[in-house]
Amino acid sequence: MIKPHGSESLVPLFVDDPAENRRLAAHAETLQSVVLSSAGAANAVMLGGGYFTPLTGYMNRADALAVANDMRTTAGVFWPTPVLCLVEDATGLVSGSEVALRDPNVAGNPVIAVLELDAIETLSDADVTRICEKVYRTTDPAHPGVAEFTAQGRTMLSGAVRVLNFSYFETDFADTFRTAVQIRAEIAERGWQRVVAFQTRNPMHLAHEELCRIAMERLEADGCVIHMLLGKLKPGDIPADVRDAAIRKMVELYFPPNSVMITGYGFDMLYAGPREAVLHAIFRQNMGATHFIVGRDHAGVGDYYGAFDAQTIFDEEVPEGALEIEIFRADHTAWSKKLGKVVMMREAPDHTKDDFILLSGTRVREMLSEGIAPPAEFSRPEVARILIDYYRSAG
Repeated sequence: MIKPHGSESLVPLFVDDPAENRRLAAHAETLQSVVLSSAGAANAVMLGGGYFTPLTGYMNRADALAVANDMRTTAGVFWPTPVLCLVEDATGLVSGSEVALRDPNVAGNPVIAVLELDAIETLSDADVTRICEKVYRTTDPAHPGVAEFTAQGRTMLSGAVRVLNFSYFETDFADTFRTAVQIRAEIAERGWQRVVAFQTRNPMHLAHEELCRIAMERLEADGCVIHMLLGKLKPGDIPADVRDAAIRKMVELYFPPNSVMITGYGFDMLYAGPREAVLHAIFRQNMGATHFIVGRDHAGVGDYYGAFDAQTIFDEEVPEGALEIEIFRADHTAWSKKLGKVVMMREAPDHTKDDFILLSGTRVREMLSEGIAPPAEFSRPEVARILIDYYRSAG
């Protein structure tokens, strides 16, 4: 299989020996503790599952700024976004000690990980601005990623972690949540060699379905891993359980058996556009995919990024050889009235906009809220029914 990023083997930080996990959990209750932000807890989940290979914990200030500026840690590891543990208050914590990290997203704030505290540092206003400018390409507080990042504390805890659990993801999404370790194992079990990965934080319409099929055919892939984000989204995005149900119905009815894996991962969306596209590629290499679909405005939001910035970053800013996974560059896909099928719009130069069936997200939400299914050329009727039921129940 393809090697993990920067390592001969995965580096999952989850304590998988049951006895050792119980021992560490009991020990954690004797330690000083802090409640993480949702982003910090998501980072713990990703470190635990091996998605952040080869990282061994939370970054210190020097590494965070080096990654923001140059996409490399001070030790030279290629990485596109800082992996941080930011808290409001570190009173009583001492460098060199162990700290219990508590989960903000589970009732009672149970311990999710134990941190070997190397350093306690403070991000300055200039540091925060620099990270926003480089990672999010904006300091606009209306940007959801910037808003989430700047709302966290400025006190920075760094060091190696041992992860005790995967927060609410294992229980709330038992059929879908998978670590990079588990996905690699299933790819090997299925005997897949060429594997294409598709990232989504939304339900998949017909165009998304066909994009996966196009990529599989052109790459002669053995299978596709639909890998959905299960963590925190911005207001207005469709909840993960609804998205999960819609995607499962689509795959069940419209893909051949043993051609698609439906999985999810426990991370909060950054909406960091190009930088997040590179991060997503690392996740997929670590889970065993050989190819990754990057489409129009991948991981974007609003008008903060150019339509294909998330593709050109791989040419302009990712050093040659930094990643082994290959990028499948996709254009906007839509139903062609002329050809009677879904095509990538750049591959239909004789078409005008009127030759495609195009619906805005706003219009689709209006239709679903009114109980009206979008045309079959836009969305599978079975998927539309699930979304209509959701919008009706949500009022």
